[in-house]
Amino acid sequence: MCGIIGIVGHHDVAAQLYDGLMVLQHRGQDAAGMAIANGNRLLLHKGNGLVSDVFDDESMRRLVGHVGIGHCRYPTAGSEGDDEAQPFYVNSPYGIALAHNGNLVNTDALRSEVFQQDRRNINTESDSEVLLNVFAHELGSREALSPETAFKAVTGVYRRCVGGYAVVATVLGLGLVAFRDPNGIRPLVLGKRTGVAGDEYAVASESVAFDLTGFKRVRDVLPGEAIVITADGVLHARQCIEPGVHTPCIFEYVYFARPDSLIDDISVHKARMRMGQKLGEKILRLRPGHDIDTVIPIPDSSRDAALEVAHVLGVKYREGFIKNRYVGRTFIMPGQDQRVKSVRRKLNPIPLEFRNRVVLLVDDSIVRGTTSRQIVQMARDAGARKVYLASAAPPVRYPNIYGIDMPSCEELIAHGRSEEEIETLLGCDWLIYQDLADLEESVSGPKHRLEHFDSSCFNGEYVTGAEADYFERVKRLRSDEAKTTRRAS
Repeated sequence: MCGIIGIVGHHDVAAQLYDGLMVLQHRGQDAAGMAIANGNRLLLHKGNGLVSDVFDDESMRRLVGHVGIGHCRYPTAGSEGDDEAQPFYVNSPYGIALAHNGNLVNTDALRSEVFQQDRRNINTESDSEVLLNVFAHELGSREALSPETAFKAVTGVYRRCVGGYAVVATVLGLGLVAFRDPNGIRPLVLGKRTGVAGDEYAVASESVAFDLTGFKRVRDVLPGEAIVITADGVLHARQCIEPGVHTPCIFEYVYFARPDSLIDDISVHKARMRMGQKLGEKILRLRPGHDIDTVIPIPDSSRDAALEVAHVLGVKYREGFIKNRYVGRTFIMPGQDQRVKSVRRKLNPIPLEFRNRVVLLVDDSIVRGTTSRQIVQMARDAGARKVYLASAAPPVRYPNIYGIDMPSCEELIAHGRSEEEIETLLGCDWLIYQDLADLEESVSGPKHRLEHFDSSCFNGEYVTGAEADYFERVKRLRSDEAKTTRRAS
């Protein structure tokens, strides 16, 4: 998963891009970068590490220009090296820098096509570089550079690239280009700011990136839509391909997005509250005479749900874990050993909230089970009489292929196991999962703004389909063994 942002302003935008990336840092803490258009030059700075590590005073002073893009990412399979930090750059045609959130599922076929047909070389394992070269080829095969030729180039990308993706690019001589996959799997939001010098525009993965930078959310970029903002600040928008079924990734609402974001006109905060309400109602159906004393969230993304669970059950809500803010999100840690160590570094229990109590721990989801198993044991060590565990999401049984670096099926604790077997492995006294229908209804909300979601990690249904051997390739890339081998080589 990644965070992307692009800005067209009337003054230098590097500082605003930096602020936006800091707000989007929850989407990726492994690498960051910016590309700024300055006359006939593209100024690029990127590297591995947090945003604050990658950019210092000297690098920020060099990034001068009023059109630019930024990117942050976590360690995606096959893209762990320094040279694979984004944005990527090609000098032909015109000079293009591109940043991408998501994943292409036909990368191997495209890589061969780009080399043999387009006569372009791909120098890394990143599908973002493949996407950049497809866009560059399509743009270079058109007439003189204009918003119209950019829209035609994006149409060409849509015809060739399959997967879930949101893209920002800066093109010398034109401005900013942004577009979203035809199914709207990955999020992309448009913002606007009006100043003395005129209108300024921004696009980003989440609306929260606008709050710090002074932009106001205008709307979500539509599935299959492209946005072109010329260097002089004129906005152009076009539906470049007939959109497919709108299926935003439901895991954005469960885990990845910040609660203060709006995605596809839905408040992430309210969606998570509704998840908690549904989960609480399920607990009451299964155990109307429950013995739960306290509901405790596993921070941070489960707080909204846990608060509503406590309200529905009529029991106390308590903060039982103190979080070390200087440890990254353990789900996205590259390797089992590192994840195990990071859980203990990241959370510390408050014994007073556990001692002699029956506690219900609420988490947003359970993926590998590494974190959950340790947290259950922490609660026992802190003195809990019984430890129940509730997940605001259904069992994660399948890998996500649209930009969330979930492991191979064999590393998912729920894959091929019953809930009773998972309960035993996690060591809890009772395990409760959200039902998928309740999760989807929670996100859609009472106004039913969305009818379909990419819930593939729960039900194994992939909206774009996938080649027969794709999942074996995913396994080779994403397993902990594969990642350990790559880091050692």
